[in-house]
Amino acid sequence: MALKATIYKADVSISDLDRNYYHDHSLTLAQHPSETDERMMVRLVAFALNASERLEFGKGLSNEEEPALWRKSLSGEIELWIDVGHPEERRLRKACGVADGVKVYCYGERGSEVWWRQNETAFARLKNLSVAGLQAPGIAQLAQRTMRLQCTIEGGYVWLSGEGVQCEVIVNSWSSNRA
Repeated sequence: MALKATIYKADVSISDLDRNYYHDHSLTLAQHPSETDERMMVRLVAFALNASERLEFGKGLSNEEEPALWRKSLSGEIELWIDVGHPEERRLRKACGVADGVKVYCYGERGSEVWWRQNETAFARLKNLSVAGLQAPGIAQLAQRTMRLQCTIEGGYVWLSGEGVQCEVIVNSWSSNRA
């Protein structure tokens, strides 16, 4: 018997002071049975950092051919491919070949630093890739089946609050190619 995804609903009010983007989004997140609350919330932060009307959640863990998030042009070309975690260099090389820009948001500080050091040289060759490490202690506490979140973004910080829980996320840019 196949396990089903758990569905989460999130109303997110985004105030991105860096991009002058202010918008409310009603999101539906499908949490794969093997996905942790922390990873799901990192996907939500990745959405907030890149929010636009056409940005969508991909099938992610359920389909290896799709990213965690992506934005397609009106004619179907992939403008932005976003992965979270520690994807393999081969996957990112493929993504850079099909998308105008590729972004990776790592989390889990110790593992992310090791992953970055092992792949930094190979990633430098991918001109449309950017990688950021997120420090997000306590972010999993925000995960609820129905969420109403306030998100403020400014200068490498993301502040999330909802239902009496607050979390500060630090965004450390490790590489900033064209993506």
